[in-house]
Amino acid sequence: MTRRIAELLRAGQPDETVTIQGWVRTKREQKGFSFIEVNDGSSMAGLQVVINQDVPDYETSLKRISTGASVEVSGVLVPSPGKGQRIELKASTLTVYGEADPETYPLQKKRHSFEFLRDIGHLRSRTNTLSAVFRVRNACAAAIHQFFQERGFLWVHTPVITSSDCEGAGEMFAVTSLNLKQVPLNEQKEIDYTQDFFGKPAYLTVSGQLEAEIMAMAFSNVYTFGPTFRAENSNTSRHLAEFWMVEPEMAFCDLDGDMDLAEAFLKYIFSYVMEHCPEDMEFFNARIDDSVLATAENIINNQFERITYTKAIELLEKADKKFEYPVEWGLDLQSEHERYLAEDLFKKPTIVTDYPTQIKAFYMRLSDDEKTVRAMDILAPKIGEIIGGSQREERLDVLERRIVEQGLDPATYWWYLDLRRYGTVPHAGFGLGFERLVQFMTGMANIRDVIPFPRTPQNVEF
Repeated sequence: MTRRIAELLRAGQPDETVTIQGWVRTKREQKGFSFIEVNDGSSMAGLQVVINQDVPDYETSLKRISTGASVEVSGVLVPSPGKGQRIELKASTLTVYGEADPETYPLQKKRHSFEFLRDIGHLRSRTNTLSAVFRVRNACAAAIHQFFQERGFLWVHTPVITSSDCEGAGEMFAVTSLNLKQVPLNEQKEIDYTQDFFGKPAYLTVSGQLEAEIMAMAFSNVYTFGPTFRAENSNTSRHLAEFWMVEPEMAFCDLDGDMDLAEAFLKYIFSYVMEHCPEDMEFFNARIDDSVLATAENIINNQFERITYTKAIELLEKADKKFEYPVEWGLDLQSEHERYLAEDLFKKPTIVTDYPTQIKAFYMRLSDDEKTVRAMDILAPKIGEIIGGSQREERLDVLERRIVEQGLDPATYWWYLDLRRYGTVPHAGFGLGFERLVQFMTGMANIRDVIPFPRTPQNVEF
């Protein structure tokens, strides 16, 4: 049976007969024998294979092997005399599945720029850095599900196609079956959506929150984990058009409970990744950002700071630092403000609560002063906001007023209002941008390098 290289490096014993499959990273030829390093993606390190002339078709197979070639090797594990490796594989049979022309294979050099690798997205996952990123990404996903499942949350699959703009920003991808070369118009010379597939405008979702609230009103604690979309024409290192969101929603929960869960959630994920991907995290610390391990320890071992938005503004106004964007009560915090609070002032994750009403969404619970809402953002060193959440407005009359104040049509949210008519309860939730989490954890500078196939303006290659 084929064995994974990660498992062999961890627990393989001399004299075991094993078979491995993978791709060749390096080849060194000596007189009468050769060394190849084979990697199957299960670990940072590959397994060294010793091939001597006794292997059938030795000369022919060796000529076909170069960096990038795919192989299957069977043989016996033996102690390795080389430094930094416990065992190696002495080959008895070797099969070359696919060659990689050394003249054209683009991953010949040891180091490539990330910009170059984005242009060969079909091959970049074979590099040390990107393979480490995607192993950590996988561990993060596993930790997320384990965290919520251990606490009795129900995983719900919210729709990708929706008619609701949860964020209210209007930056949504339209979904249509209409012939764009001959769009039907109504009497007002507007698009006649009655002839479209859904009979009205439809979009790719920017959030599963509203639908998660529906499910929370039946199952108490639920979470979503799926793709979301935003048609923001931005080419920065922080934006993607398609990204994944994690959004728990809890019935019978207030803002304090929301913050407690979010803090425990981040600590859990970081602890899980440190336990399951130690080599990858050490690689990032050595090659990408030398504060990666310290950041993880900071998250895991420190209680998060909690301050109100009003207090945050006071601290920013007193800061001995010149900001590019103005600091004023009523204005949203910019990334530079968020990073100053978490990175320079408190030097640990910081939760800011009770934001001004006018800069937050209609569904956030209005405070008694009617100037602020029961919202919270978790700010992380080096990245700024990583989680945003709130206690939701459960009072029907207040919610109706807030919808109108924000220029939205209450009729569009009839079902959302119904949740307040029939058995309303205090409830709360938050959203975590999954790619931003992976970026924060690994120290990668560009968010396009923490998702396998980034979707950005003018880029939809695969």
